[in-house]
Amino acid sequence: MRVLGVDPGLTRCGVGVVEGVPGRPCTLIAYYVVYTDPADDLPLRLLHLDRSLTDLVAEHRPDAVAVERVFSQHNVRTVMGTAQASGIAVLAGARAGLPVQTYTPSEVKAAVTGSGQADKKQMTTMVTRLLRLSEPPKPADAADALALAICHVWRGGTRSKLAAAADRVRRGGAR
Repeated sequence: MRVLGVDPGLTRCGVGVVEGVPGRPCTLIAYYVVYTDPADDLPLRLLHLDRSLTDLVAEHRPDAVAVERVFSQHNVRTVMGTAQASGIAVLAGARAGLPVQTYTPSEVKAAVTGSGQADKKQMTTMVTRLLRLSEPPKPADAADALALAICHVWRGGTRSKLAAAADRVRRGGAR
């Protein structure tokens, strides 16, 4: 399974692509950070993010997209930009006809480190180790995006199978 992970942000949006199967180490395909200029008008920033994510989905042809779920922050301006970037990421996956899954930061931390309370340094260390990299991916937005992709490979496949089974039961097709 190839997964494109997105750590949404309006100024810096991390993107990571990995391949793998549940229970096994993943393989790094690529990682990026898409930057937008805070001095630009919001519509131009969102358009740049949309075009960049659409191009990366087309280039890497993932099987799924994993996006960090926006959580409540005290800084409303920051959470609004993150939410807008998240929407663009979800749209890029949906437009390509891909399954899109969102994960909370604590879900990703638990999947990658074993603790939902891990800090940024622990996350980066584990991503580096799990992908067998010689040095940590930089900046942290890229490491976070790779963690999202790893989380989906390890948890998303199971979650998708359970959802499909539940859907078959609802439609009366369980066997």
